[in-house]
Amino acid sequence: MYFNQPEKKRSSALNLDSVIESIVKTQKSSGEIPWCSSQKTDPWDHVESTMGLTIGGRIPEARKAFDWLVGQQLTDGSWYASYVNGKPDDQTRDTNMSSYIAVGAFHHFLVTGDRDYLESLWEPVRKGVDFALSLQAPGGEIHWAKSPEGVVDPMALMTGTSSVFFSIKCALAIAHILNKKRPDWQTALLKVRESITKRPHCFNISKSRFSMDWFYPILSGALTGVEAQKRIDKYWKKFVVEGQGIRCVSDEPWVTIAETSEFVLALSAMGNDKLARIIFGWIQDRRYEDGSYWCGFTFPDMVVWPEDKLSWTNGVVLMAADALFDLTPASRMFDHSVWEKSTAITF
Repeated sequence: MYFNQPEKKRSSALNLDSVIESIVKTQKSSGEIPWCSSQKTDPWDHVESTMGLTIGGRIPEARKAFDWLVGQQLTDGSWYASYVNGKPDDQTRDTNMSSYIAVGAFHHFLVTGDRDYLESLWEPVRKGVDFALSLQAPGGEIHWAKSPEGVVDPMALMTGTSSVFFSIKCALAIAHILNKKRPDWQTALLKVRESITKRPHCFNISKSRFSMDWFYPILSGALTGVEAQKRIDKYWKKFVVEGQGIRCVSDEPWVTIAETSEFVLALSAMGNDKLARIIFGWIQDRRYEDGSYWCGFTFPDMVVWPEDKLSWTNGVVLMAADALFDLTPASRMFDHSVWEKSTAITF
């Protein structure tokens, strides 16, 4: 496989079959994976759910999900921000959502080793990443979207730009595997990283109340080592509810399973699996009777809210479990040390 996988202790305590099945049940016959049966589909969360299917060994379902996604791609390489029953809803074209297919495609390759299938996804990946980079500002940050009328919104988001950073890394890894040359992506990647590490003032400060703004620079690998640890320590008390999980936003008493699982991924990426396992353990009883995970809950009153069973929440739980317990060959996809050794990118 593309990444060398270290030996890790497998967990027999996790019952993940029901988690995988919850995504399968949500997927429509077209391949589309909405948030839940009554809600929208957005391309980013669709890919997150698809990765959950891949981890669960549901390869035909995952490829059907990719087929649906590719079929919705617009001529400029973007996707609309949301769909309802397969039809466009919010026609904003979001850079983060449009580039994330690269993450799903690379993840699928790591699990399956299927180079031919990866080749079939090259054009959608290329077009999606090129769209995102067409909205890169001179300082390196990524403008978040184009309006339905085609007007670029100059706002840049720390979470979105960090996610695009990881998408570019995965796209460069795909290009390396397929012997494609994209030195422009490498140049853009360095500029994105510089914007995150050196120019935080260029991002929308109002979004800093969201925990994703805290840990996404680390999850993406834009911040590593000592700087990553400093960022973890600086905002720990702002977002971590001891024994419960991670707040979605700093000023609300609401812990979300997705943000907690993504934070687990970020800690694991740094090499701190011990702490990651502790925090992952906090949410293991936050499940419905069918074994799928809650979206979130309030504290201290412990009200489950909302009550929807969200596909992408269960998808990222599977990704966190994979990172901690080596369920698939993609378990180290976010690992900073692995990317540092990769020949696909240069820092």
